[in-house]
Amino acid sequence: MMATPLYGFQQLSAVDIQKIMPHRYPFLLIDRVEKVVESKTSPIGDRLIATKAVTQNEPFFQGHFPGNPVMPGVMILEAMCQAAMFLSYRNIKWVPEEDLFYFTGVEKARFRAPVVPGCLLRFEAVVLKVRQKKFWSFEVKATVSDSQLVSEAKISGMFQKGAKRAT
Repeated sequence: MMATPLYGFQQLSAVDIQKIMPHRYPFLLIDRVEKVVESKTSPIGDRLIATKAVTQNEPFFQGHFPGNPVMPGVMILEAMCQAAMFLSYRNIKWVPEEDLFYFTGVEKARFRAPVVPGCLLRFEAVVLKVRQKKFWSFEVKATVSDSQLVSEAKISGMFQKGAKRAT
């Protein structure tokens, strides 16, 4: 059964996200796409805001670090990549059951503050460059509820038509 197209969305619920993303627990790290707003610096004119509620039940907290839980930087980076991917989905017609978006690079990644249980991570992604509707470059920043910058990176990815994922 093919999912209902959500191209051009302004918001996505957790259910909508699962219609698009191939990831599932524990690697589905975006809870909600809050909004898409105009960006004068983006070549496609969009800036996306997404969130993840960090809870003490996250599986990585069992070992990172017992008694002093800190979200691993690599998990923050993965969530940033997932948030950025929604900008490509919003702007090119792709079929979640058949097509995939692969991340191909990370540059200038910085982790500026720890993320702990109880934080609401807010991701802001903007497209820096698009080539042939296939190769994408993004800038993504992650902040916690009080607007404190916790991470930032430039991320690149590639849209693969007909990659067909296993269900």
